[in-house]
Amino acid sequence: MTMNVLGYAAQSAKDDLAPFRFERRIPRPDDVVIEILFCGVCHSDLHSARNDWGNSIYPMVPGHEIIGRVISIGTDVTRFKPGDHVGVGCMVDSCQHCDACDHGLEQYCVEFPTLTYNALDRHDKMPTFGGYSERIVASDKFVLKIPAGLDLKGAAPLLCAGITTWSPLRHWKVGKGSKVAVIGLGGLGHMALKLANALGAHVTLFTRSPGKEADARRLGAETIVLSTDKAQMKAVKGTFDLIVDTVPYVHDLNPYLPTLSLNGTLVLVGYLGGLEPVLNTVPMIMGRKSVAGSLIGGIAETQEMLDFCGEHGITSDIEMIKIQDIDKAYERMLKRDVE
Repeated sequence: MTMNVLGYAAQSAKDDLAPFRFERRIPRPDDVVIEILFCGVCHSDLHSARNDWGNSIYPMVPGHEIIGRVISIGTDVTRFKPGDHVGVGCMVDSCQHCDACDHGLEQYCVEFPTLTYNALDRHDKMPTFGGYSERIVASDKFVLKIPAGLDLKGAAPLLCAGITTWSPLRHWKVGKGSKVAVIGLGGLGHMALKLANALGAHVTLFTRSPGKEADARRLGAETIVLSTDKAQMKAVKGTFDLIVDTVPYVHDLNPYLPTLSLNGTLVLVGYLGGLEPVLNTVPMIMGRKSVAGSLIGGIAETQEMLDFCGEHGITSDIEMIKIQDIDKAYERMLKRDVE
């Protein structure tokens, strides 16, 4: 037996999203059934729906920034009860036995985690469908508690943009006195500014676009550097312990490497693919500087981030849309017509 659910799906890379009825599994003993209240719209939803990465499975119901209310729980579930506000992020399962999973790093599972959509369930091989839908069924190990008082709408993007920027801030031990720079002021960038500031760091925004100073300061940046201005870039040479690079397209990293301090790291969280032009290794070698990458975060780390956001009143800046307007929202994202 299965559960019939209404969602919005893409039937192919060229089709608009449209109403679609599909089957979810009958809950297992460790499952939580969730009524979906809000779902964030992530740039990766657009990439996946339009098969930009060449791995899309159709029909596809996107959405992996899910906030909802527990409807029912399996017989083995003790952490949740009906009525609880909960979240589901980018993953709904992993192998649970590799070294990465054993260390709470399910996003790096050697067998690859089961994604919230555009994947196959590891147990019954049913396709996974995401949060552009009425309900979702997920293992309690991959369901997150939403702190009381946190705005539910604004909490949705924390489950992707929030954890994607929180994980490197924690891994590189950002805290009081750290000097952190953020490249880009989009969905990821604005969360990186908020979180780094709340952790006690001195935060700088690198931007190519003048006129973002007021927004950047409101979000937690103390300094704004125009990356196209050679004098401004020279003024911050050797400054940053960590640079969080949120830019989602090919760009030159070389101008930023000299701004790292001794042992500093530039971590890529926004772009997947080849780098152009070739990295100049001189500033890296002369200061033991690193270029690294980071992918979302594990479940324990995501819960830590949500609890931190609850304590500090941090949510994403959002704009609400109706699901019927999702394709218009995708076009606006492509035009960068989203604050």
